[in-house]
Amino acid sequence: MNNLLTEKMKYYFQLLRWNKPSGRLILLIPAGWALWLTPSAPPSLFVMGLIILGGLFVSGAGCVANDIWDRKFDKKVTRTKERPLANGKVSLKKALILLISLLFLSLCIVLLIPTNSRNLCLQLASLSLPFILLYPSAKRWFKYPQLILSICWGFSVLIPWAASESSLGGEITLLFCWLATIFWTFGFDTVYAMADEIDDKAIGLNSSAISLGNKSIKAVSLCYFISSCLLAIAAFKANLGLIYWPFWFISTLGMQREVFLLSSRSKGIETSGLHFSNQVRLGSLLLFGMILSKIF
Repeated sequence: MNNLLTEKMKYYFQLLRWNKPSGRLILLIPAGWALWLTPSAPPSLFVMGLIILGGLFVSGAGCVANDIWDRKFDKKVTRTKERPLANGKVSLKKALILLISLLFLSLCIVLLIPTNSRNLCLQLASLSLPFILLYPSAKRWFKYPQLILSICWGFSVLIPWAASESSLGGEITLLFCWLATIFWTFGFDTVYAMADEIDDKAIGLNSSAISLGNKSIKAVSLCYFISSCLLAIAAFKANLGLIYWPFWFISTLGMQREVFLLSSRSKGIETSGLHFSNQVRLGSLLLFGMILSKIF
């Protein structure tokens, strides 16, 4: 009985991608950028805790929605054919119940946000929901579905900022942090799409990796460069101290190094996965620099 329960929990963890922490961290990193670039930083522990929990619930909901949309296609893709919905380990009915439960928990998190910020956060969360639920279908009708995901990621900047500041009046700092997240996300998710390029072409799905073709690696490099420049301006406008800039410099070089390594490696699941994990490390390094700058 215990073994059976453990086995079922394993499949639900796989459905939520909680067995792959990099995917959860890479959503929370831009949220951290936003919280530590606000005029009122350092943020309160209560708000940080809500943002972390909310990020876990929302990203989990996004993963479940993605697998519900793609359960038939996933069977035909090497990287995804063993996902719990694709291989029948979790039923569609149970996946829908899990999705609704996660959305409800996400709503509860928003309702726990301090009163003066709650309405604005609720409006932003409501605005993000269609993008989160429709993103998985975008690869069927849009040449650059990674752009839809980038917009979803952008809300991980807007909602934490609103929760901390009770407004979206951050002007250049907020705008450039948001744009930096958009470009960064488009870059790393284009690399992630490279792993599925052959399978996606065979079954008629779209991705930025397919649409950009031979220009995809150059596009990723440009996205990372623009993202680094935007974050530099945001950090300058937020009056971050000198301690931040070595972290920014190392991360900027690191992102371009990762692009260079893409050119020298064969495309595949391992290459995309390694690149993705390294973006988590580089994004975390930027966040660490922001935290140290605000504390000291």
